[in-house]
Amino acid sequence: MKYLLGIDLGSSSIKASLVDAGSGATVAAAQSPKEEMAMKAVQPGWAEQEPDLWWEHARNAIHASLKAAKITNTDILAIGISYQMHGLVCVDKNKKVLRPSIIWCDSRAVPYGQDALVKLGETYCLGHLLNSPGNFTASKLKWVKENEPELFAKIDKIMLPGDYLAMRLTGEIVTTASGLSEGILWDFKQGKVADKLLEHYGFSASVIPPIVPTFSVQGKLLKEVADDLGLAAGTPVSYRAGDQPNNAFSLNVVNPGETAATAGTSGVIYSVTEKNAYDPKSRVNTFMHVNNDTDGAGKRNGVLLCINGTGILNSWLRKTARASGEPHDYNTINDLASKVPVGSDGLAVLPFGNGAERILENKEVGSSIEGLNFNIHSQSHLFRAAQEGIVFSLGYGFDILKNMGLETNVIRAGKANMFLSPLFREAFVNTIGAQLELYDTDGAKGAALGAGKGVGLYKTFPEAFKGLKKLHVEEPQKAKGERYAAAYSTWLKKLNDKL
Repeated sequence: MKYLLGIDLGSSSIKASLVDAGSGATVAAAQSPKEEMAMKAVQPGWAEQEPDLWWEHARNAIHASLKAAKITNTDILAIGISYQMHGLVCVDKNKKVLRPSIIWCDSRAVPYGQDALVKLGETYCLGHLLNSPGNFTASKLKWVKENEPELFAKIDKIMLPGDYLAMRLTGEIVTTASGLSEGILWDFKQGKVADKLLEHYGFSASVIPPIVPTFSVQGKLLKEVADDLGLAAGTPVSYRAGDQPNNAFSLNVVNPGETAATAGTSGVIYSVTEKNAYDPKSRVNTFMHVNNDTDGAGKRNGVLLCINGTGILNSWLRKTARASGEPHDYNTINDLASKVPVGSDGLAVLPFGNGAERILENKEVGSSIEGLNFNIHSQSHLFRAAQEGIVFSLGYGFDILKNMGLETNVIRAGKANMFLSPLFREAFVNTIGAQLELYDTDGAKGAALGAGKGVGLYKTFPEAFKGLKKLHVEEPQKAKGERYAAAYSTWLKKLNDKL
């Protein structure tokens, strides 16, 4: 038997999965660390991680998955990488990391992106970049240039987190057009690196690594790295993609009108379109999808809405709201929440406590509990109101997608994280108004299958996903939809009072 290795570099942990190349089934998986990876917040709104820490946990996860699978190193055909989007890694000419990575939820660069939007003009930014420069990788590099000029002068190349991991595996520094679009470094109209933005920010184009196709042999495993990991030297790294485009890919969401969702640390809805679509206020963002111009597909972009405070809110509640010395487990939280009616008897939670929110035009309104009545509300109300608040935030963003002309009747998601909660699923389908399909997949498995496509093992996307298993279907119901619509209206009024 032959296998594919997928690595999913998240902000909470790094997961490695070994997938049977023939059946598409996961034969072993491991994550490191078991809890949550360290994140540094030196100042409010900042979020940094050490790239060396990613490598340490990637090694741990790969070792553990290989040990669990009990296979030989030559059985692995290819390696794929999924990674947290929008991060910035800076290295010098010796490939030495110069500073901690400024990661996706860090909001320090917002003023630089807003200034670029004004000075470059909305016509250019929306017409060419499909986004405001916002708080993305390019603007983070501008922050480094202005605030750490001596360090900036040492930069030879900038990378996204997945580019860094690939560099550690292969010694090669390369990137993808899809990845550059996630950093708002890609000109969609001209089909190349956004030279005008680079010039405005004062960057040399030489900091951008060479571009390789998303599905291709992008480098081969170095012998010393292979020996350390227990893999074969020369094993190709043949796929890399940001976590949300990769999540959509893992669910076989590759065609216009198909939509994927996640509800992990952050919550995301990601819809594929053949258009260069954009939101005039840049509250949702358009990136190049993984299969753009692949296998005759033509233009494929993904429009992404993100809520920063999703699973992180649920995790905070689990650790903080406890009846005794030990935190509740998530099943207990879900059971307690289900004892309360839709709308949580007037209690509402705004879940925006994890940095500036793009759907709120990069405002940092914070999280809050609204309408609390000491004589009515209990812990159960808080647990339910939190899950409803997360769903209503996603619904708020989904309305933006609909106003852009993106429609969908079915949303696909992995059966994981908050989609494990029956209450969350019920609130989701009845607020969004679309069917929900849950599958047995995750980002690491998607990266593994992408690697198979990248080395030509799979000739078509349907061939890659022949083993994708549908586990559950949730349908919206008219009566419940009406109750959730009323609760959403109450929640929305409280949000608008904050904006």
